Amino acid sequence: MTCLATFKTTSMALMFERVCRSAGIKARIAPVPRKLSSSCGLACEFPCEERDNIEQLASSKKIDVGGWHEVTEDMY
Repeated sequence: MTCLATFKTTSMALMFERVCRSAGIKARIAPVPRKLSSSCGLACEFPCEERDNIEQLASSKKIDVGGWHEVTEDMY
């Protein structure tokens, strides 16, 4: 299953992706689905099973995540 983190700023989205990849976690920048909203319009997809690790990483690196979501078929 894929999860999605949304952000208020582009710089936070890019930093999130970079931190995840540095930790060996597959993450990629993606557009925010129409059913969700974000100020910058960018989100980052990642494997849901990594969410606990990613939340700790984001907190330790002071990355401001706007929201955490599980991707569903009707989101896009």
